[in-house]
Amino acid sequence: MEVISRILDTMVPVLIIVSIGAAYARYKNPDMRVTNQLNMDLFVPILIFASFSDAEFDLMLYTDLAIGGLLVILGSGLLVWPLSRLLGYDPRTFVPPAMFTNTGNLGLPLVYLAFGDAAMPAIVVLFVIEMVMHFTLGFYILDRKARVLNGLSIPTLIATVAALSMNILNIKLPPMLDTGVDFLGEVCIPLMLFALGVRMASVKWNDLPIALWCSLLTPLTGLILVFALQPFLRLEPLQYSVFILFGALPPAVLNFMVAERYGQEPAKVASMVLISNMVTIAVMPMALLLAPSF
Repeated sequence: MEVISRILDTMVPVLIIVSIGAAYARYKNPDMRVTNQLNMDLFVPILIFASFSDAEFDLMLYTDLAIGGLLVILGSGLLVWPLSRLLGYDPRTFVPPAMFTNTGNLGLPLVYLAFGDAAMPAIVVLFVIEMVMHFTLGFYILDRKARVLNGLSIPTLIATVAALSMNILNIKLPPMLDTGVDFLGEVCIPLMLFALGVRMASVKWNDLPIALWCSLLTPLTGLILVFALQPFLRLEPLQYSVFILFGALPPAVLNFMVAERYGQEPAKVASMVLISNMVTIAVMPMALLLAPSF
């Protein structure tokens, strides 16, 4: 009963906020472009800055986790690429959603609710690794002439470099500024879940087969790689727990935005992302049960 209670304590707030977003979207059909832009341009970079700039945060403690995250992203692509060919889908449509998962909208709040503040640096490290890979390799998969530095990537990269520089130099913000930065960073967590709910309200049941395959293969390949890598990485329990949740995450909403930008079957990608994020409601409790720190 205690385990069930903890799963409910973690998942119910997520479901409530996502459901409110979906219900509000059905009633009002809000334009979330400005909100999503604020998240990507301001609140998420500030959260990264707040997590990395803490002088007590030792980046070297997360080196193995960062390597593991990179290998999960690359390994997922290598595993799914031939499967997409076998299933008859364009790899440029099918592979990126399996590689680049919802570490922002879902991973950050879920880790916070499941493991608290102590786990936030670990998921932020994985989030930054994934964002950098999405802005480089992810764009390259769709367009070999794509620019790495663009409106989506620059704020995140600036925040990361600035925060790591402060951490290395052991520079601390004054308490009054530090509190304000923390408050702004925390805005992105419920806002991401609300935005995810708004996106889910527009889910269409077209392209259901490709969406179901994506819903199955994305967490399956991620978790297989996580469990295969752990004997070599030997992550401590809290980092390993975060790593497990990272491996089980569904595709990121950013996949749809990128597919739309490059004209790579955005309707199919939207169905894959939205339905996979709905299916994750059943997947995440199982992942939490596998996490040693839960």
